[in-house]
Amino acid sequence: NPNLMIIGVPKEIKPDEKRVSVLPHLVKTIVNLGHEVIVQKGAGTGSGVNDSSYVSEGASIAKNIEEVYKRSDIIVKVKEPLDSELSLIRKSQIIFTYFHFAADAKLTKKFLKTNAIAIAYETVENSDGSLPLLTPMSEIAGRMAIQNGAKYLEGTFGGKGKLLSGVPGVEPSTVTIIGGGVVGLNAAKLAAGLGAKVNV
Repeated sequence: NPNLMIIGVPKEIKPDEKRVSVLPHLVKTIVNLGHEVIVQKGAGTGSGVNDSSYVSEGASIAKNIEEVYKRSDIIVKVKEPLDSELSLIRKSQIIFTYFHFAADAKLTKKFLKTNAIAIAYETVENSDGSLPLLTPMSEIAGRMAIQNGAKYLEGTFGGKGKLLSGVPGVEPSTVTIIGGGVVGLNAAKLAAGLGAKVNV
């Protein structure tokens, strides 16, 4: 059947990226539609998911990233392909991931040379113009910004030894957030929740 496709899930190779693009419970939904799912060995390890969980839902396990790219019609990733992955992409293959092309002219030019099809999660819109894939990541980014900022205020990380909340007799810290979009508002909520004074 020409409408049936092989969906490949490679292990992320970007440094410190531990996410996996497809969780096991989603595999069964894809397989039940008649498609095939190939998951690279160890792709889910960083997210606490083992290979047997994928197999029990109907996926097959590929021994390496080259096999995933070679056999798949669609590649579903989390982060943009690095140079070593770009060389594996075939003409007309569909790559789903967060590309952020607007911020990376080099990646854009290199990807165009593959003649593959890019579907960037951050540009996928609902009929009302909302961004169902970018918004949740932006919510996390805003909250993580405050968590990490607070960490680097600690003396052990070279900061001034300040608590965002302050303590009795010591004023709370002031947090200034530039931009009031999804990231900024989530950062503001968390900073205010921790007791900081917040400017947006």
